[in-house]
Amino acid sequence: MTRSFPDGFLFGTATAAYQIEGAAFEDGRTASIWDAFSRVPGAVVNGDNGDVACDHYHRYRDDVALMKQLGLQTYRFSTSWSRVRPDGGPVNAQGIDFYSRLVDELLAADIVPWLTLHHWDMPQALEEQGGWTSRDTAQRFADYALSVHDALGDRVQHWTTMNEPWCSSFLSYTAGVHAPGRTSIRDGLLASHHLLLAHGTAVQALRERDATLDLGITLNLTVADAADDKDPLDLDAARRIDGQFNRWFLDPLFHGEYPSDIVRDIRDVDAAAVSDWQDAVHDGDLQIISAPLDALGINYYHGELLSGHPQSGGEGNPHETDGQQRPTASPFPSHEGIHWVERGLPRTGMDWEVQPEGLTRLLQRVAADYAGSVPLYVTENGAAYDDVVGEDGEVADADRAAFLREHVSATLDAVESGVDVRGYFYWSLLDNFEWAWGYGKRFGIVRVDYDTQRRAIKQSGREYARIIAARAV
Repeated sequence: MTRSFPDGFLFGTATAAYQIEGAAFEDGRTASIWDAFSRVPGAVVNGDNGDVACDHYHRYRDDVALMKQLGLQTYRFSTSWSRVRPDGGPVNAQGIDFYSRLVDELLAADIVPWLTLHHWDMPQALEEQGGWTSRDTAQRFADYALSVHDALGDRVQHWTTMNEPWCSSFLSYTAGVHAPGRTSIRDGLLASHHLLLAHGTAVQALRERDATLDLGITLNLTVADAADDKDPLDLDAARRIDGQFNRWFLDPLFHGEYPSDIVRDIRDVDAAAVSDWQDAVHDGDLQIISAPLDALGINYYHGELLSGHPQSGGEGNPHETDGQQRPTASPFPSHEGIHWVERGLPRTGMDWEVQPEGLTRLLQRVAADYAGSVPLYVTENGAAYDDVVGEDGEVADADRAAFLREHVSATLDAVESGVDVRGYFYWSLLDNFEWAWGYGKRFGIVRVDYDTQRRAIKQSGREYARIIAARAV
């Protein structure tokens, strides 16, 4: 049975500046934390970096033409703080002009630009002044947001402040597997609060500037299920993952408070870190953080089945791996004793389970418990597979095409159940620099030959184009 999407539902793709732009030190751009981190021996697979990436900085017109060929209605991209305000200093006219040209190209192709201000690439100079552990960074981020609005606010309606603050805090400042590579419970806690404070401060500043903007934030969320919903240890394992991964950000954004159970969990392990974090949460901060939103972006890749009992296999946390896919130190101290249960589901090239129905339940849960009347968007959802290029240059990625189709269908399931979901962005438009995995993991519906920079639409891209044209699955 064919099912149709409602009028106004947007189909798009998403990318991030450091992962595709290249031109790392051209036209005034200076180092970001990822430029520095990727040069640390062993930090990124094969010593890869984003100096060239997909060369989108020089090839953006061709890439927009590909978007138009696919029938995309919207395109989510991020601006590079290091390109717009190098070293966190004055505005770089050449840097911001790139994004102005990109927006014009998108609009000429009838593609709605969807801008993300921070997708992990803070200027390295600001990291050396404390980075996200410093409260001052929140105001610097708001200043940067206004600088981008000065140039693009007349043409860009949809603004996302932060992409996945969980990763920018706990993977980056506690687990040490993302830039800047710190391994401190205290630093991760401080970073998480200052990222949220930066979001709220930027929303406040942008609203004062232009009340017509649609302002939101994007969170990476999961579905945390207990292996046995009658077993106290399994239920507690699911509570802790849900609290640390989901509620740590959803609660302050929508309820104006941090989850007290998770605060207690972390205090039991590192009371000094919690004390420093509490000192950093000033009076009025949570009011700023919980300012009303016009949109909430949800990034979903997989759910997880959890137990408080040892398992045979399945021990590693899928959110916490280094470039070689080995389990790493947890970004939360209270993960001790949690075990990930194998379910026999298909797995992607990242070794992540394929669980489309989890997306439906996640959207329903967030709408019921948090978002209320705030529209939801699936701002990232995708899969890496080991693509094989045929003799004709084609990529017959049937697994990715099926993944995409099943998750678009799961999104429609949520819509049909009454959830106000207004868009789906596949991750990603292009194969790209995949953070700690370098160029070894491909998520794109368009293949990139990194030696020649030749683009080729994959089978999954053609499947997405078919869905978009039909507006149905």
